[in-house]
Amino acid sequence: MRSVPSKMEVAGLNAWYGPRQVLYDLSIDLPDRASTAIIGPSGCGKSTFLRCLNRLHEEGAGARVQGTIRLDGEDLARLDPALVRCRVGMVFQKPSPFPNLSIFENVAAGLRLLGVRRREELDQGVSQALIEAGLWEEVAEVLDAPGTSLSGGQQQRLCIARALAVRPEVLLLDEPCSALDPIATAKIEGLLAKLRSEYTVVIATHNLAQATRIADHTAFLYLGSLIEFAPTEQLFQHPKEALTENYVKGRFG
Repeated sequence: MRSVPSKMEVAGLNAWYGPRQVLYDLSIDLPDRASTAIIGPSGCGKSTFLRCLNRLHEEGAGARVQGTIRLDGEDLARLDPALVRCRVGMVFQKPSPFPNLSIFENVAAGLRLLGVRRREELDQGVSQALIEAGLWEEVAEVLDAPGTSLSGGQQQRLCIARALAVRPEVLLLDEPCSALDPIATAKIEGLLAKLRSEYTVVIATHNLAQATRIADHTAFLYLGSLIEFAPTEQLFQHPKEALTENYVKGRFG
């Protein structure tokens, strides 16, 4: 496994929804331009962890966070949340194209938010993002069609393109294939395998086989705590913790 520098450094992260604590003293360094899978049973804190990485968690009523998250050494708590979410993009479990916007405008939305107005720049940004998301050839002739007119798998790639359009440094994906069929899932996985050489990719997944296919590193969370973090092959083949071994061997879940 090649040695890579950290892109994001998480130290002593605790998170709550009202009085209920869901993350406990979590510390992890996420490697730059590599893919990290976050695995663990339902309710272990995977989604909350991702939402903390781009400051979405704090938007929830009664939600709060303690600890430090740094992006290239900068404390996220000191940065503008909107800017953070441009630098750390997110794709959710269910495909969520903006319902009243065309394919083009779905991808251009973030660019417009950043102040891009010239049609030439918008055209270039949208086409580049759709190409990166592996969707350009399928939609180039129908960019004015509603984003919701696409299939589920295409909609998810549209959401990935929307995130990529603003040139993020980190791409977070929360169970992005859970609502997709095997063919659409394979396309998303192939896309992520390519993107991880250009972006820092962090994906929460229940699918252990998926983690082994697309992740350079894997973190195992259980009951809000980080149990083990290692190169993916090492974690699955030679886990250091008994709890990790029991989970990846399917003894509980």
